Amino acid sequence: LLLGAGESGKSTFLKQMRIIHGQDWDRAAREEFRATIYSNVIKGVRVLVDAREKLHIPWGDPANQSNGDKVMAFDTRAVTVVQGMVETNVFLDYLPAIRALWADSGIQHAYDRRREFQLGESVKYFLDNLDKLGEQDYLPSQQDILLARRPTKGIHEYDFEIKNVPFKMVDVGGQRSERKRWFECFDSVTSILFLVSSSEFDQVLMEDRQTNRLTESLNIFETIVNNRVFSNVSIILFLNKTDLLEEKVQKVSIKDYFPEFEGDPHCLTDVQKFLVDCFRTKRRDQQQKPLYHHFTTAINTENIRLVFRDVKDTILHDNLKQLMLQ
Repeated sequence: LLLGAGESGKSTFLKQMRIIHGQDWDRAAREEFRATIYSNVIKGVRVLVDAREKLHIPWGDPANQSNGDKVMAFDTRAVTVVQGMVETNVFLDYLPAIRALWADSGIQHAYDRRREFQLGESVKYFLDNLDKLGEQDYLPSQQDILLARRPTKGIHEYDFEIKNVPFKMVDVGGQRSERKRWFECFDSVTSILFLVSSSEFDQVLMEDRQTNRLTESLNIFETIVNNRVFSNVSIILFLNKTDLLEEKVQKVSIKDYFPEFEGDPHCLTDVQKFLVDCFRTKRRDQQQKPLYHHFTTAINTENIRLVFRDVKDTILHDNLKQLMLQ
């Protein structure tokens, strides 16, 4: 069972399971992801244009005001758009404006201050690849699909087999409104993979714009790890988004957000050790089963392939132990 706060990487991890276990996306699925990516881009640019204005950052080129107005006038209430889809001809119509805006120093300055507002993490990746996205016959690559963002609603299951052992992975929405559905999935769970976005120690939640995202993850973890239902379930902690954490510790001090931090705020291993300790101390009964942890980058297929190899052994080993005890 994949658990974790919103945007911690659960669905990306599930997409990796598909890639690693050889189930690719067909053309229809890729076309659907293309519409999602176009929506991610337009939404992202709108957020940046809005942020530039609110943060009083001047335009690099004042002529871009009209491009800004154009994307802000985009009708987000259209039926397909509400479902997070934008059709190709619509996207291509906005492409010149989007390209000019992304090249503007004012928008770039707003981007550099993104922790002050809510911007999807993959927006930069797609904006840096506008030429590819603008090709008439563009179909998303695996990497594009991994970075496409669609908030998970409801419960998604994925079945696959490894060496004749059937695995069922269950992905659930992590946003606050989705979490009440979690308890529907708790029967017959053998392992919980709990994902945390390790780089979000300086960001606030999308849902209330004030709660620190890491604090939220710690609180959810505390309820899960101390829940009686899971006393015999192995819990594996994935401190995800290592690539973003590595970038962030160079510039931002975790001490400003978690004053109890004692190491070198610009040393990745010190910060990671602190994060693991934060989660470990949430367990009230320290004598119980071990808490496994891995540092992951869910958008990196090789990294997930290696990590999952370890995790699989842990899961099988713990299941065998449970069977022996029965």
